[in-house]
Amino acid sequence: MKTRRIEKVTQPGTPHFVGDGFRVHNFIPGTSTMKRMDPFIMLDYNSKYHFPATDRPKGVGVHPHRGFETVTIAYKGRVEHGDSAGGGGIIGEGDVQWMTAASGVLHKEFHETEWSKTGGEFQMVQLWVNLPAKDKMSPPKYQAIANADITKVALPNGDGEVEVIAGSYKDTKGAASTFSPINMYNVKLKKDAKTELTFPKHYTTALLMVEGDATINGETSVPQDHFAMFSNDAETFTVEALNDTVILVLSGEPLNEPIAAHGPFVMNTQEELIEAFQDFNTGKFGYLED
Repeated sequence: MKTRRIEKVTQPGTPHFVGDGFRVHNFIPGTSTMKRMDPFIMLDYNSKYHFPATDRPKGVGVHPHRGFETVTIAYKGRVEHGDSAGGGGIIGEGDVQWMTAASGVLHKEFHETEWSKTGGEFQMVQLWVNLPAKDKMSPPKYQAIANADITKVALPNGDGEVEVIAGSYKDTKGAASTFSPINMYNVKLKKDAKTELTFPKHYTTALLMVEGDATINGETSVPQDHFAMFSNDAETFTVEALNDTVILVLSGEPLNEPIAAHGPFVMNTQEELIEAFQDFNTGKFGYLED
């Protein structure tokens, strides 16, 4: 059986700070273009980093979004969110915050106040998922997904488990609702364990090695903190863990629609981008205290 081959393995580039609370490596669009990674249009990865104790939580102040969804996955540390549509809360280790900006929200995100007082190891992923044109101006919404609510599917022989954040794994559906077909898993494999993953051939598919190292299809090594993008040449690939691993796996159906992006707005045309800036500047995104 033909296996889906890896097109590219990317090492983490020089990190940069988003605000003063997120030290990230950019993989999308850094690894490829938004169009190639469609519907995944941005991926910032805060690899493990120790933040010292502080009485003033670090993070990102009020900023706008329109036209897409932000998905924050917490691996280490705690983050406090809020938006102008009334969404928000605290996510801790293993939790997911899925915010649909859609027609527009103001958003802020900081290290959680109590966590900041002691500081510690911090590790997060923030992913932007594009919305279909027909849904870009839908009402904003918020999904706070606690780890306890994420279905875990045990792998045979005690080899590990698959946390199904979105989409489905075998017959198990994920916790998040999505606007287009998207699969998002945390695959946790024990050392020397091997598993097979299958997605439609035309889906954009990639993985991020959050913890540990693995070999794909018995031949390509993907070390910790590296990002692997797959070709669209087959449906199935195998993952073999060289040590205990946590792997974020993404696979989604491309929207195949025009992308017009600038800063915090991702629309389909330049005219829509101009309208987004006008709406933001005239207060149509609501109000959120910094």
